[in-house]
Amino acid sequence: MIIDKQEDIIHLKCDETTVSEFFIVFKEKYSNFEGANVIIDFSGLKGVNTESISLFLEFSEKHINDGTSFVVVVNGIDFNSLPDEMMIVPTLQEAKDIIEMEKIERDLGF
Repeated sequence: MIIDKQEDIIHLKCDETTVSEFFIVFKEKYSNFEGANVIIDFSGLKGVNTESISLFLEFSEKHINDGTSFVVVVNGIDFNSLPDEMMIVPTLQEAKDIIEMEKIERDLGF
């Protein structure tokens, strides 16, 4: 796991071989990410599927309830088959844009 903190965003880039391996490391270190806007970046990983992304659903919902953003970057997946409660985008720039939009919505009380 490569951790890059930029302003109020923690960008977690997967350098493990599988999403399952990344998830184990993520769970161990999660207390360091609570209360922050998080981007999980699987853009460089092949073979990512709906089931593996769904492992992060609980954490996504926790961030939503805590008033922070949780965005997953993944390519080559059917976005319609993923849970609606998760924010999934194909590029890192879109993830950053989503976080900015969600911050504005929270500031406006939406």
